[in-house]
Amino acid sequence: MHALFHRLAVGSTVSAVLIAAPALAQVATFDVPAQDVASAVRQFAQQAKIQIVISGRVAEGRHTRAISGAMTVGQALERMLADTGLVVRKTGAGIYVVVTSQDAAAQGAPLTPIRADAGASEMITTVGKGQARSVSTLLRSNLDVLPPGVSVQKALNILPGVSAQSMDALGINEQSMTLQVRGYSTTHLGYTLDGMPLGDGAYNNYNGLSINRALISDNLGHADLATGIAGLGIASTSNLGGAVTYMTSKPRRKMGFTVNQSFGSEDGKRTFARFDTGEHAGFSAYFSGQYGEQNLFVHQRADNGSTVGQFNGKVVYQFHNGSITAYGDVSRTNQADTPYLSQNMLSRLGWDWGGYAPDWQSYLDRAYCSVTKPKAPTKCVPSKAPEKLSDVTYTNGQILRDDNLFYVAGDYNITRTLSAHLQVYHHTDTGAGNNWITGWSTQGTATTADDLPVQIRDTRYTIDRTGVLGNLNWVVGFNHLQAGFWVEDNTSSAARYIWTNVTGPFSLAQYLQGQPDLAQWVQKTTWQTRQFYVQDSAKFFNDALTIDFGFKGSYSRSDAQAERGIAKTAPPASSQFASGTLTAKDYFLPQVGLHYQIAPRHEMFASYSENMAMFQGGFKLGPQSVSQAVWDAQGKTLKPETSRSVEGGYRYVSGSLQASVTGYWTKFDNRLLQYNPCPTNQQQNAGCGNSFHNAGSVTSRGAELGVLWQPLKWLSWYNSASFNRTTYDNDLNWCTTTCVLYRTAGRQQVDTPEKMAASMLTARWNGFWASIQGKYTSRRYYTYTNDASFGGYGTVDLGLGYDFNSIGFMRGAKLALNITNLTDKRYASNFDNSVFAPSDKSGTIQVFHASAPRQVFGTFGFSF
Repeated sequence: MHALFHRLAVGSTVSAVLIAAPALAQVATFDVPAQDVASAVRQFAQQAKIQIVISGRVAEGRHTRAISGAMTVGQALERMLADTGLVVRKTGAGIYVVVTSQDAAAQGAPLTPIRADAGASEMITTVGKGQARSVSTLLRSNLDVLPPGVSVQKALNILPGVSAQSMDALGINEQSMTLQVRGYSTTHLGYTLDGMPLGDGAYNNYNGLSINRALISDNLGHADLATGIAGLGIASTSNLGGAVTYMTSKPRRKMGFTVNQSFGSEDGKRTFARFDTGEHAGFSAYFSGQYGEQNLFVHQRADNGSTVGQFNGKVVYQFHNGSITAYGDVSRTNQADTPYLSQNMLSRLGWDWGGYAPDWQSYLDRAYCSVTKPKAPTKCVPSKAPEKLSDVTYTNGQILRDDNLFYVAGDYNITRTLSAHLQVYHHTDTGAGNNWITGWSTQGTATTADDLPVQIRDTRYTIDRTGVLGNLNWVVGFNHLQAGFWVEDNTSSAARYIWTNVTGPFSLAQYLQGQPDLAQWVQKTTWQTRQFYVQDSAKFFNDALTIDFGFKGSYSRSDAQAERGIAKTAPPASSQFASGTLTAKDYFLPQVGLHYQIAPRHEMFASYSENMAMFQGGFKLGPQSVSQAVWDAQGKTLKPETSRSVEGGYRYVSGSLQASVTGYWTKFDNRLLQYNPCPTNQQQNAGCGNSFHNAGSVTSRGAELGVLWQPLKWLSWYNSASFNRTTYDNDLNWCTTTCVLYRTAGRQQVDTPEKMAASMLTARWNGFWASIQGKYTSRRYYTYTNDASFGGYGTVDLGLGYDFNSIGFMRGAKLALNITNLTDKRYASNFDNSVFAPSDKSGTIQVFHASAPRQVFGTFGFSF
């Protein structure tokens, strides 16, 4: 080994000086353009803070691929040296040596090979090393403490300043998924997958889909969370605050097959399988799928099942100066829902109140009490305490979503300093939300003998969007110039129909066929999005100082059109949504960032950004989801929401310890508040229309801390803490039929915890692994005057398992056990932001979903 090292080190040798020697699994942010191997290795070593040795003979005539983004050292080296015929080996002294593939084979592997995933499971989360913004990276291994199939969004909950909520243990229930970061809610953040936009994260989505439906979590490469300021190049019209950029995993270089089978609480079961083709003449691919089932945890004995079926496929072709990547996702979800509860309901009914199913007759008896017709009083059987008639449902509805998502992307190194990226994508979605509601079903006949006091509310959604995005990267001296664009055209629709032909119970877990009887509203919206950005990253003082500066321009337009729909009876003017146009445009949204390497391992950073959000769509949160009369009164006065953000901090990054502390200040202007006086399950009734209210501005300030310590090779401990004070700057002039001035200035923003803390301890030793994580979330308000809230709570999750890699006949097998909510703590999970109100002194607003109780999941898997 020493002889080989000596031959490589002498003569025409390029050597990068060692600054620090972090573990291979340490995630760093790389920005190395395509260039000759010698220059690329030198620049890579400086950014990774490792020592790499390569001989001039090996480097001569070879050129690397460009790499950019957060990844482990092993992943970055593999990508940079792809198609060069070179591989990396590590000496016992921790020095990296670049050799040809032929030399490596001839030596019989005397040095330790570097794998892209080497050690990736050891370091769970990392601070944003080298970034001018506050960024945390989540690796695939962070999901091990949670059950297989868990939402990647739920796993973000461990990071500083993040509150990720969902009523279910896996975090995949569409209606209950929410994300709060530094006072910015789900729909004020940005989301992308491999650069492709995922929309604004809303449940009633109109321009994208959740990460659950776009990616099977087993196929995650990593996720980067910019907690306050997203990069200029992110394809989003909603990121007033930060952004989450998800990356899919790469196909493995060797052929292999993986299958996992899980069983768990509430009759839960899940199967996952993935086949990797291995690399052949530059081609590599994987094809994977999952199928899962689980029942609700609430007291409802029938019609309580949820299912998911999903396919992911990725194909990569790497050639001398670039690569072509294709990705496809097909998702079919069908989810049973639980009711939104109020504080009053919680005190009377407990955490697990559900529907009457399968007791159809008892449901009918109480439904008769909520309708008027001659025979209704004689059949009414009133609720008995503690139940009230307003609590009664047969089920709480079924959520269906069918998504098809595809992209093709090309990366090409035009010269050694100039590279280009181009990506085309297409996404279609069909969705429905079906609910039992009270109201007369007359079957369309003159006789009343078959009339029932039950109807079906049928809400339908579609999305059909196509987009193109691209960028150029050019390295000129000490400048890294970037310019990019994003163009998307989208047609979305939403409609609500009522069926008055109910004769008895049946499953709502299906798309209803035929012609509905009534229409409440039907609206189609066409969207145009055009964005561009320009940025320069300039490095000074031997790359110790980096200054980023640039701006983006954004233009978005939505044209909403009321339509008749397919029902027998058209929507009445009183409930039909409006026709109208909204535009949000600003062609100079600046961003400036600074990163300074004070000394080895010590960094300081600061950033300033301005941003603007497009008006939301969808039938619950968009200002076009109002009557024509309301639109005519308010439509021309609306202004897009804007933000100004400042953040700065310090990082310490070494091989065993990473720490980051950040302070921030944000001003959020032109904030729009939506209000509907009715709970979700009654919003089809008269008098339940949307209205929008300008709440002036909101100021957010706070601090965050993240620390990752690896005292031993097999042990890591991650901790985060945050303080956030997000307050309204103005009193709220609340106008419905009359106007009332509420004292909201200085009050904490709704659904924004002031304090959070999290900790995760992970051990991996000789095939055994265990991870335990805890999270504390402080009080959250759901009224603007802060007169109603839910107190703070803490949760604990546990995961442990064993990989049988060292046992011959069991090689490739693994066992895992996951326990969520280990202490069985019940709490209010997500809030329904469409029913936030100035006050709730009576505790009757149905605003929250109950959390899942303790649940247990076991998994057996095999890979070969």
